[in-house]
Amino acid sequence: MAKKQVRRQSGEISSESVPVVGMREPCPCGSGRRYKACHGRAVQAAEAGRPFEGFASEADIVVLRELVPSATVPLVLRGSDRKVTLATVLPMAHPAMVRSDGSVMLGLQVPTSTGNASRDLALALQLALETEHGTAVPPSRDTTSPLRLQDLVETDAPLEISVHEDFEFWVDDQELTEEIRASLEAARAQASPTQRLSSVEAAYWTQMGEKEHLRWGMLVPEERLLDALARLDAAGQSSLGEDTRLVGMFRAHGIVVPVWDLPLGFGAAAVEAPAAAFQERLDAALEQTAPLTDAERRARAVLITKQVTLRD
Repeated sequence: MAKKQVRRQSGEISSESVPVVGMREPCPCGSGRRYKACHGRAVQAAEAGRPFEGFASEADIVVLRELVPSATVPLVLRGSDRKVTLATVLPMAHPAMVRSDGSVMLGLQVPTSTGNASRDLALALQLALETEHGTAVPPSRDTTSPLRLQDLVETDAPLEISVHEDFEFWVDDQELTEEIRASLEAARAQASPTQRLSSVEAAYWTQMGEKEHLRWGMLVPEERLLDALARLDAAGQSSLGEDTRLVGMFRAHGIVVPVWDLPLGFGAAAVEAPAAAFQERLDAALEQTAPLTDAERRARAVLITKQVTLRD
């Protein structure tokens, strides 16, 4: 039976590993309360901070969920060869779709009903596996299942991410209804050109109107990352080249995503080498342990004012 690690709240549990149970079932500790009101609270609190923790490409998943308009990622279903694809968004914002060939598409950018994006994806996947071929999976308000996407698909290998210019991957010719065609056109009109860098992990160039940006998901703990970025900023080493600058950062699902402004016409290819060089500078700054200087503390304070937390 699968296990979850929780912190003991009393002396009534002989092991810190307790069996996975439904949130409305009695807690295994014997308290008489439901699991969600007892030890389940510790599990939910831990998962809420980093719902995709355990994936080798955790930072990529967070950036795809929050900031990338059109991308697909093949997933490997545990114990099955059925084809499953994670997509940033699906027609009419469906949580999942089962195509006519039985393959499953999961919508990543769907508001959560449980408060945990990974648990919502797991629920949508479970429902899709039981759904008739050629059918969309409707939203569910079930909050009782403790399963996360990590429990259903393989997580060890880096994900193979494909970023698209449009949403043609949604359907084949046989599935293209007028309703879906209209949804395709609406989604295409709102999508900004986006490319994933190959020189570093979880970094995405995009052009939005008359501006270009690099948005880079980093798994470094926030306080440590802020110190390192402050050291680089104070030393004039936080940019990615002439007319580029670090302008702030997003925070989402326990991951920090620094953002750089780039001059119009810079392009994704031109940012590859500067990003790789910045990674080397960042790695060196992360190794420093000396207290921040006055200039570095001021740079850190400015960075903190430029943080934006993304919420579902």
